[in-house]
Amino acid sequence: MFSRGQLIFAAIFAVSFIILMVFSYRKDVKLHKLYYKKVWIVALGIFLAIALFATITFWLH
Repeated sequence: MFSRGQLIFAAIFAVSFIILMVFSYRKDVKLHKLYYKKVWIVALGIFLAIALFATITFWLH
């Protein structure tokens, strides 16, 4: 089990990490819109490739 101090540290760390990530994303949102316009196509391609490999694996097994 974790001690009380470790749990408090983990909670403070998680909250501060999430807050910093939100601020960082908001700062870079203009750059993301400029450079990552078609990133959903890459994500779809990766998902389809994994689905294809899984289908082939289950079909041949």
